[in-house]
Amino acid sequence: MTSEDNRLGLPAVSKAVVVLVDGLGASALRQRAGHARFLTSRFFKKATLVSGFPTTTAAALTSLTTGASPGQHGLVGYSALIPASQRVANQLTGWAPDMEPSLWQRRSTVFEHATAAGIDATAVGPRRYESSGFTHAVLRGAEYLAADSISDRFEAARSVLDRDSRSISYVYVPELDMTAHAHGWQSDRWTHLLEELDSAMQSFVRTVRADEGVLLTADHGVIDVPETSHVLFGGDEHMAGVMHVAGDPRCLQLHLDPTLSAEARQAVLDAWRESEGERAWVLTRHEAIEAGWFGAVDDAVVPRIGDIIVAAAKNIVYYDARKPHDPSRRMVGQHGSWNSDELMVPLLRFGAFER
Repeated sequence: MTSEDNRLGLPAVSKAVVVLVDGLGASALRQRAGHARFLTSRFFKKATLVSGFPTTTAAALTSLTTGASPGQHGLVGYSALIPASQRVANQLTGWAPDMEPSLWQRRSTVFEHATAAGIDATAVGPRRYESSGFTHAVLRGAEYLAADSISDRFEAARSVLDRDSRSISYVYVPELDMTAHAHGWQSDRWTHLLEELDSAMQSFVRTVRADEGVLLTADHGVIDVPETSHVLFGGDEHMAGVMHVAGDPRCLQLHLDPTLSAEARQAVLDAWRESEGERAWVLTRHEAIEAGWFGAVDDAVVPRIGDIIVAAAKNIVYYDARKPHDPSRRMVGQHGSWNSDELMVPLLRFGAFER
């Protein structure tokens, strides 16, 4: 392994565990430090990472498990256009025959590399995700162990460490993100889950041996957005020629009718920039790619990215006024754009990785 491969400067270990806490932003952890004293005992000034864009689970988790940018692995948002079928699909739950996991997710995973090198690879997560298309896409190469509670997942991870002489394990904790969406990260329910995680991590780390290293990180952070900050769109100026709306409430990806004239395309772009330019970044696909928003972008992935990107700069979210019963309108916690609370995540080291 070269220094370029080991950018975190981690020491060599026989067994590694990566704990991924969905939605645990560095800012939120810092502000709730008193409720997570074990975790924050390792939360030094530089113990952070920058999540990739868009700051959404589908893209960020895939980048974690492949080491590739969204523009390379192909999961470019919470929802994305499937060009071949002209369907907008939820990248977490909307898998269908036109979105074959082994093809739609275009890069090999760290688990595949590990098993090829004779290292056991395991993913531990809730039972409901065991057979999902997203799991097959981003965790392929790993044995999946189903465990429904946070403490049970750490017990499963400990059993893997005891079983294998060389291993890499991934432990997924989705509860904080789910609660943040429903009630906000500033809610008591979120804080109670953070306390549960802190206690479970402390118990687990106490069992870690000299040749075992543990990392805890997240895919993105969360901001709380009140209903009064919902921005509704759907008027003629903004939607004339828009065939599909993909992305996230904080990062719209608008796909235009390919038959639109250059003048008509510019008119749509101008309408969005005029109304949203002071509270969002409004870029064309080409501008976003040139700016590196999606990292390096493979040619096959380009059509999956919207023709126009509307990324919230203020504490707002965008909803289609033509869909008044959209259940996502009830969400409090949000993410997807460039706010530092969305981008910055912790990177905490335990066991052999502390050295």
